[in-house]
Amino acid sequence: REKCAMCHGEHGSEGPQDVLVGGQESLATAKPVRTIGSFWPYATTIYDYLYRAMPLSSPGSLPPHEVYALTAYLLFRNGIIGEDEVIDAQTLPKITMPNRKGFCPDPRPEEKVH
Repeated sequence: REKCAMCHGEHGSEGPQDVLVGGQESLATAKPVRTIGSFWPYATTIYDYLYRAMPLSSPGSLPPHEVYALTAYLLFRNGIIGEDEVIDAQTLPKITMPNRKGFCPDPRPEEKVH
């Protein structure tokens, strides 16, 4: 909590920076709320981003077990997993996020880089 609350609030839903919880079923409205639970298509991206970029004051300083615990907490707070579910390298990729099918592939041909 001490590493995250300053920016995201005590439970990830208060801010003042990005709100991480809520927003389900708001993406098609005039005021979409893009959170981990409403917008992000892959649960593995949560882990990757937290591991590399958080906390803002000391990016990359969280050990893997804390990142898994934080990822599980955010997935729980967004109603995606149960409170007692364990998240690790085997279980995380199996989670289907609510907006998994909300993105379309880029139809442009890939550009060859020389």
